[in-house]
Amino acid sequence: MAQERLQKYLAQAGIASRRAAELLISAGRVKVNGAVVTALGTRVDSERDTVLVDGQSTRIAADRTYVLLYKPPGVVTTLSDPQGRPTVKSLLAGVSARVFPVGRLDIDAEGALLLTDDGELAQRLTHPKYQVPRTYLSLVKGTPSDADLARLVSGVRLEDGPAKAAQAERFAKEGEGTWVRLVVHEGRQHLVKKLCAAIGFPVERLFRPLHAGLSLGALQPGQFRQLTAEEVASVKKISTGEGGQAAPPTPALTLPGPRIDMKAPPSRAAQGKPLQHKAPRRPSR
Repeated sequence: MAQERLQKYLAQAGIASRRAAELLISAGRVKVNGAVVTALGTRVDSERDTVLVDGQSTRIAADRTYVLLYKPPGVVTTLSDPQGRPTVKSLLAGVSARVFPVGRLDIDAEGALLLTDDGELAQRLTHPKYQVPRTYLSLVKGTPSDADLARLVSGVRLEDGPAKAAQAERFAKEGEGTWVRLVVHEGRQHLVKKLCAAIGFPVERLFRPLHAGLSLGALQPGQFRQLTAEEVASVKKISTGEGGQAAPPTPALTLPGPRIDMKAPPSRAAQGKPLQHKAPRRPSR
């Protein structure tokens, strides 16, 4: 087998995304044939070389695992947490593959989160080059005007540089607040919150109904499901910028149910078992 870069091998082995794999290598946590390797240009042969990460052997699996999780608020988008908070990994009982989150959701945010051991796919989905759309429903204080939303699309200046939304529209009213649908093409940290704050409408609740075109459907907070073969094919097309006409129509968006913060992993949801759920609320215009 032809040799390939070590960080690409680690991504294909489901250890981490390619960027995260580079950090592992630079930190001296990777050994090739018994020797610590820190050079990012190192090449390995998956059939002949032995690669260890933190002393654990690695291999490229023949089959990949793709999981869609409804991340509840109060859960961190990491596989471990030094503060002892619930992690997305704690909700994936029964998933034997070493999957990791594609991108992240803030601890107080909720909604669709894709996890996989397909490092190459994760790399493409998070790379700004491919302009993968990220759709959010944001509950803000007050009611933004058309002019306010137009500012988000034309662009605003944030502390970490200029930013804008690809789409912004009022979605539904809730009490004295408004749900705003925002579509962005970058995964900058706290981007949606910063955009809304920049036009004077702080976010009170943040929900992601879709991830890479995948809908939560009937999933409840803390539940997960495996992707179908058709969904995997669709996500791969989206990840290469080929989604366009080949991608299925975007599912109708619905608002989340009552907010439920997770202080500890729920037993039934953690097992991926179906929970009783109500019909989704219809958005009001």
